[in-house]
Amino acid sequence: MEYRLFPGDKNHILKEVQQNHREFLLYLMVEKVKNFYLSYYNPLGLVDDTIRKIQKSDQYPLEALNIFYEHLSGIYRYQFGEVQLAFLFDGRSHYEKYSEDWTAYFKQKITEFCFAPHFVKAVLEVTVLQPNDHVAQLAGNRMRNFLQNHFALKVHRYKGIQTLKAS
Repeated sequence: MEYRLFPGDKNHILKEVQQNHREFLLYLMVEKVKNFYLSYYNPLGLVDDTIRKIQKSDQYPLEALNIFYEHLSGIYRYQFGEVQLAFLFDGRSHYEKYSEDWTAYFKQKITEFCFAPHFVKAVLEVTVLQPNDHVAQLAGNRMRNFLQNHFALKVHRYKGIQTLKAS
């Protein structure tokens, strides 16, 4: 699908910000999930093989999280969907403002998501524990389903984002 945005469009700047921050924010997400898991689910600090593997890991295959990141980015643009650029009187550029807003939103949502055991387990499975492709795909599906249930929104590749109807 080809997107037609002009350079002065808010969504154009926001998509650029989200693309440029992808790797940093995904790495930050994995670190936050890792630290949360170690402190929340292992408060006594007992060490077994899984905990040892989680503690030792510092390089993660972030490609498996790209779809999750794209969906969360799309949901953010959907929720804050006005396309008019605001007047900024503090001397910052729109890029800097959207960068700050997007990073704060992402961090806040990841902190919120950490209290959902399915999310924590899926992130750790995909990045730290690194299972085979089939299990990673299932974890990716669980993360996508988690977003869908959390926001009551469904992200379609061609239809865009739609609200889920209560039945």
